[in-house]
Amino acid sequence: MVPIDLNADLGEGFGRWTLTDDERLLSVVTSANVACGFHAGDAATMRRVCELAAARGVRIGAQVSYRDLAGFGRRAMDVPAAELAAEVAYQIGALEVFARAAGSRVSYVKPHGALYNRVVRDAEQAAAVVEGVLLADRTLPVLGLPGSRLHEAAAAAGLPVVAEAFGDRAYRADGSLLPRGQEGAVVTDPDEVVERAVSMARFGVVTAHCGSSVEVRARSLCLHGDTPGAVGLARRVRERLEASGVRVEAFA
Repeated sequence: MVPIDLNADLGEGFGRWTLTDDERLLSVVTSANVACGFHAGDAATMRRVCELAAARGVRIGAQVSYRDLAGFGRRAMDVPAAELAAEVAYQIGALEVFARAAGSRVSYVKPHGALYNRVVRDAEQAAAVVEGVLLADRTLPVLGLPGSRLHEAAAAAGLPVVAEAFGDRAYRADGSLLPRGQEGAVVTDPDEVVERAVSMARFGVVTAHCGSSVEVRARSLCLHGDTPGAVGLARRVRERLEASGVRVEAFA
């Protein structure tokens, strides 16, 4: 059976404001990308999500981002490399406190939003993220887009790299994601999302926005938790994967 991890962005609330249905999504996914306070999340939310994840055996990942609460971490920012490295380490360290208190640990790191897209091509910012991971824990896997500068830098530094794919995001012909600001960047048809997820997990291919076939070989599949009907869609994806001969299990 082909193994695939299912990850989701969780803990994306702040104070009295909530966005993701953390408890129900944690009954579906195998890895939780927990917001560490820079694009969303706060101390109480981080603690709660870590406790829920640990109780369910879900792996806890630090979802690090630019310091951008107002823009949900999706605005382009220019952060000096040394500052970014320190802020990445800071976010991982904050989450580790709550993960260990819950009887678990931070098992991997994944950038969020604008930072995720920036380190696909920006070697300097990618190196800064890797430096931050090394400051926090020199054994942590880095989850990201295959072929990215982030994965190149992480592998060169001796960090494990894990390739990720997206069932609900449109791809360009070169294997990169279509920017969210462009029409069709987010796939909203649930049937299409399910079919794309199965295709990537079983065959390592997906249809790009332009209609061409793109190779996307990944060990982890992201299910966005901030879209309408996210829980029901996540369950459908998992059920179809398992029915198609895919073994759903964490990579870490």
